[in-house]
Amino acid sequence: MARLIRDLATPAPAPAPLNYRDVGATGRDRLPAGYHHLHHTVRLGRGRDAFESAGAAVTTWRMHRDAGARVRSEAVRAEPGVFVEVSLGLGPVRFAAPCEVIWTAYEDDRTGFAYGTRTGHPESGEESFVVDLHPDGSVWFTVTAFSRPAVWYTRLAGSLVPVLQHTYARRLGHTLQRVVAG
Repeated sequence: MARLIRDLATPAPAPAPLNYRDVGATGRDRLPAGYHHLHHTVRLGRGRDAFESAGAAVTTWRMHRDAGARVRSEAVRAEPGVFVEVSLGLGPVRFAAPCEVIWTAYEDDRTGFAYGTRTGHPESGEESFVVDLHPDGSVWFTVTAFSRPAVWYTRLAGSLVPVLQHTYARRLGHTLQRVVAG
């Protein structure tokens, strides 16, 4: 809780413009061409309690924080237009990723959001994090993303970046499994 209060007390920097064109594409059937695509799904558990617990962890930034990211946001919950900066790294060496929430889903059987990259993000694109409650009672988490390098060091890293993105998506899924397990 102390980390949450400290992160919320740190103001997020002023938002820069989005750095990609295909805004909202993670909410549609097809991801845009010209980007690396990521789709990762993991089962979290069963039942309404598992769904609500996972959905709350996703939309309040807890999933990212529990997975080891630092989060600065102007809001405690994902809503369209909210600025959020996620940073990953070790100690003082961190990569900041300024984003804006593009869309949210707060539905009876689906909860989540997508954020898009802003100028200053190492990548250009969009990523969604969605928890679904299926009719059979199973609860699933899906990360869907499209991205391409936006700065010299992600261009230089080449094919390593998609591997790291997939590793982080799996980490988020494992994090939510622990949240649901209590």
